[in-house]
Amino acid sequence: MRICRQISFALLIAAGTAMTAVAQTELKFGHVGEPGSLFAKSAEEFARRANAKLGGKARVVVYGSSQLGGDRELLQKLKLGTIDLALPSTVMSSEVDLFGIFEMPYLVKDRAHMRRIEKEVFWPRLAPETEKKGLKVVAVWENGYRHITNSRRPIRVPADLKDIKLRVPEGKWRVKMFQAYGANPSPMKFSEVFTALQTGVMDGQENPFSQIFSAKFHEVQKFLSLTGHVYTPAYVAVGAKKWPTLPAGVRKVLEDTARDLQAFVYATAEKDENDLLARMRTTGIQINEADKAAFVKASKAVYEEFGKEVAGSKGLIDRALALAK
Repeated sequence: MRICRQISFALLIAAGTAMTAVAQTELKFGHVGEPGSLFAKSAEEFARRANAKLGGKARVVVYGSSQLGGDRELLQKLKLGTIDLALPSTVMSSEVDLFGIFEMPYLVKDRAHMRRIEKEVFWPRLAPETEKKGLKVVAVWENGYRHITNSRRPIRVPADLKDIKLRVPEGKWRVKMFQAYGANPSPMKFSEVFTALQTGVMDGQENPFSQIFSAKFHEVQKFLSLTGHVYTPAYVAVGAKKWPTLPAGVRKVLEDTARDLQAFVYATAEKDENDLLARMRTTGIQINEADKAAFVKASKAVYEEFGKEVAGSKGLIDRALALAK
């Protein structure tokens, strides 16, 4: 009898330990944004909301500041299943050619336009392509409208970029775009950019205000030019192999929460655009408007090359542009 009690007690302890392990399942969410960036605010709010709904079944833990790697490493870890979620942006055009549509200058007019593009172009045509690459997008968030900083001169027209060493993200169409403008662009991990700017390895970079300010690029750059040349979405991505292994209830909470969070992301991004520009005006960096019409004109060749090189892209671009009206 005593032995039976001991066995029963041991089984209860084992069961309790197993339940605790399940309850403490950590879902790793990696991104490259610094504290205070839109990426950080978005991922942290997502984790807060998702964890409240998961009820101990699992727990989303956010790792920002490239703690789990740069964009390419994060995508590789999603494919391998060593992390659970990531927030890529431009780098997706290196995985799926059609994602280069969001590298086309001045394509997205505003967030209402982006919502229409998401519904009619992204989900039916682009999202399915990610699963062929071992990835799956569960929601579309934002990185934002991008502007140029540099240490040499104000950028008012494309010719002002001539020979400027410009850091760009890991996506070939951003490289091609700035080459067309006359710059000398080089892809580089986000985590390496501050030091490259500080030491003069790079003259400049281009990012949304949220990334510029949170990474303190304005402290090592003299000029901020308001080009707004590209609007970059961000994608809540998971691994196509690991995702189906999560309990259905957990997947539903994560996907529903990620999609519902878009309204928060867009509202936060819009507020940050205004607040951060005002704050940077007080820091000493020189801010100038750019001649966007000149940049649009100089972008024609990039659109033409993309349309010829990437099968099916011209129709998607035409549809996206038509949705602006």
